[in-house]
Amino acid sequence: MDLLDWDASDLSEALAARRISAVELMQATLARIEAVNGKVNAIVSLRDRDTLLAEAQAADASPRKGWLHGIPMAIKDLADAEGLPTSQGSPLFGLEPATRDHPAVARLRAAGAIFIGKTNTPEFGLGSHTFNPVHGATRNPYDLSRSAGGSSGGAAAALAARLVAVADGSDMMGSLRNPAGWNNVYGMRPTWGTVPSDDGGDLFLHQLSTLGPMARSPRDLAALLDVMRGADPRQPLTHSGPDTAPEIDAALSAQRIGWLGDWGGAFPCAPGIIDLSEAALNRLTGLGHEVMPIAAPFDADAMWESWITLRSFAVAASLGVIYDDPARRGGLKPAAQWEVARGQGFSTADIQRASSIRSDWFRAAHALFEKVDVLVLPSAQVWPFDVEQVHPAEINGHLMDTYHRWMQVVVPASLIGLPVVNVPAGFDQRGLPLGLQLIGKRGSDAQLLQLAQGWHKATGYPQARPPQL
Repeated sequence: MDLLDWDASDLSEALAARRISAVELMQATLARIEAVNGKVNAIVSLRDRDTLLAEAQAADASPRKGWLHGIPMAIKDLADAEGLPTSQGSPLFGLEPATRDHPAVARLRAAGAIFIGKTNTPEFGLGSHTFNPVHGATRNPYDLSRSAGGSSGGAAAALAARLVAVADGSDMMGSLRNPAGWNNVYGMRPTWGTVPSDDGGDLFLHQLSTLGPMARSPRDLAALLDVMRGADPRQPLTHSGPDTAPEIDAALSAQRIGWLGDWGGAFPCAPGIIDLSEAALNRLTGLGHEVMPIAAPFDADAMWESWITLRSFAVAASLGVIYDDPARRGGLKPAAQWEVARGQGFSTADIQRASSIRSDWFRAAHALFEKVDVLVLPSAQVWPFDVEQVHPAEINGHLMDTYHRWMQVVVPASLIGLPVVNVPAGFDQRGLPLGLQLIGKRGSDAQLLQLAQGWHKATGYPQARPPQL
């Protein structure tokens, strides 16, 4: 097996035993990037080769800092990494290097990762399709004419293309799940508050987005999550908990799995999405789990209105300063301007109403988890679409009334901060990948990872069917 096909955990063990060197791994990584990245455009702001090799040589000569010691990583281009630019895909920001690490990025650096560059993202992370005017579009390694998803599209494509072995990402509206599903890898949205966010700005109101891990195996997901996770005393809503990696292979009892399908028709899906999802669920049944159909447990329209209100409110908080400057507003893409305008137009009663609906859904979900252990939904409602398309305008004749309505299937978990693991679910007849969302109750991150690990042992999709580049 080629060195770059190894899981990050295997690379870590080999580096620790000195069966391979960090220099050898860095040389292989840079050679792969040179050969393939021009096709997929997953890695951006790549650092100088000689500098990276010198850092790898220094890693070989120094005591191990952690399990990531000597392993190349590229940080999603929404998070600061000292010495690298944070463009957020926007020409409004220059390419000056950041002077500090995002709190979660600092933990990756402290564990010994060598940052080689950034992974591409949509402008400001808005939209589940990775393209922007600074770095261009990221293409799907399984079909270069199609989208890699987003907003962690660069990270997912880099994993699939073997440019990196493990990656960070972030997720407000499916950004760790949609691209993982479309690139035949794993992506995890942890329980909200498990991984600290940026410690600037408001620390209380906007409980929607979170950082999380991406990998080609649940074992690597768990190991990376354990580095990123943990309370930050500068952030009041973060929390600590036990590590997930040590128990990844622990025996898991038969799980009661609730299949939500298309939420009673509320989430229109492209042909083949539900069929392939149900075929994957049949395999879960074969692994000893009980799968049961679940009727739509909450009003989808009410949930959607709550979501888009709170999302626009959050986007307005982050981008409002730019929007309010006439000289800079035009630098925001239309979707961003639409979000900010909506967010600035809400009354306090509008926000309270949205939060009350969210609270009602949380209570309903809590009752649902008394009956099942895990809920399942597809990771996307459509297959990877044309890379030149901005977003899908319709699904099966259902018109999409916003730029993100086609990703409504990720909202149930995002709205109330539930943990979710995307697992690869297989391929359609064209060879395009799809994923499933395994959704658990708050704090069930380790249980979800154990379920995903059992699935991985039975399927091994990322290793069995890599892209042909």
